[in-house]
Amino acid sequence: MNQQTKDLFDDSSMTFGEHLEILRVHLIRAIIGLVIAVAICLLNGTALVDFIRRPIDRALANYSDVAVDDDVASGWQEDWGLDTLSELVFGKPPKTEIDEETGEVVVIDEEEKLAHPDVVKVRVSTAELSKALNRVVPDQFPQTPEPDSTDTEAEPSPTVTLTLQAPEFAQFQATVEQSRRAVTLNVQEAFLTYVKVSLIAGLVLSSPWIFYQLWLFVAAGLYPHERKFVYLYGTMSLGLFLVGAAFCFYAVFPFVLNFLLKFNSTLEISPQIRISEWISFAVMLPLMFGISFQLPLAMLFLERISIFTVEQYREQRRMAILVIAILSMILTPADPMSMLLMMVPLIGLYELGIKLCVWAPSKSPFDAEPSV
Repeated sequence: MNQQTKDLFDDSSMTFGEHLEILRVHLIRAIIGLVIAVAICLLNGTALVDFIRRPIDRALANYSDVAVDDDVASGWQEDWGLDTLSELVFGKPPKTEIDEETGEVVVIDEEEKLAHPDVVKVRVSTAELSKALNRVVPDQFPQTPEPDSTDTEAEPSPTVTLTLQAPEFAQFQATVEQSRRAVTLNVQEAFLTYVKVSLIAGLVLSSPWIFYQLWLFVAAGLYPHERKFVYLYGTMSLGLFLVGAAFCFYAVFPFVLNFLLKFNSTLEISPQIRISEWISFAVMLPLMFGISFQLPLAMLFLERISIFTVEQYREQRRMAILVIAILSMILTPADPMSMLLMMVPLIGLYELGIKLCVWAPSKSPFDAEPSV
């Protein structure tokens, strides 16, 4: 017998009870890893919740800025996400104002505003300011003559920017910031959200270890050529899942949230996002995207077991696009933006699946002869 092709498990034989004992050992190890990962995530739960909240916090802050600027009703009809696309590619443009002394456009320092929440700047007419000062100290600020209201060609009174400081401004700023955050509707909701996020994050963190333990049990019953295919396509499956989840979190969420929140401006409704509902949404949608991105491997599997051929994939392209549209409608919330953002990548992945069927080795791992 050729020693180079001899399998390590050729001479092994185990009873059913021994298989169950080995499975029990690997499951215990997997559970221990899961418990450790969950404990680590519980200690860092605040950072995890902040990370998952980031998309909705940004969307609410953007919605609040739009509402303050009075960019209402027709805004969503005008840009259709073009502003969001620009922000994703080039970053959000800084807020600016005009310096009265130089007349130049200057960038507003947002960090300085947050550091001094009790300070605000207001622009007032010099004529109105003079009247107010005259009422307080008439000796130092004599009353100025009133402009002729019938004179349509009279120049408007110049304005001046005043810096005002009062504790009420800090309270007002805190109220504004509260409107930009998700809310809870009962006492225990924040705690349960903390635990839920930690459990999910712990499962994700420990998933490589859990899969490794399960793989140690399964791999003992596979031939080397079968394990080779698992290594290849398992890695591809994991990569496609991570790409789909990341695409949803960093690209889809900004479009979908801005699109949906702008309807609140249209209907003149104030949004209050419940944190538990957002966590469920933020977990399920990336999961659906990760699963849907397995399309090329599903196509390859169906082609290898002779259910479909490459020619059928090409000839039935229109029908496939219709099926993709229906799946996108089912796997995403009931809004057209998220459906389109899933449908367009899946059409590209369908073409990738055709290329994969052509490029991948034509030999099926199930047809290969075991090494002896």
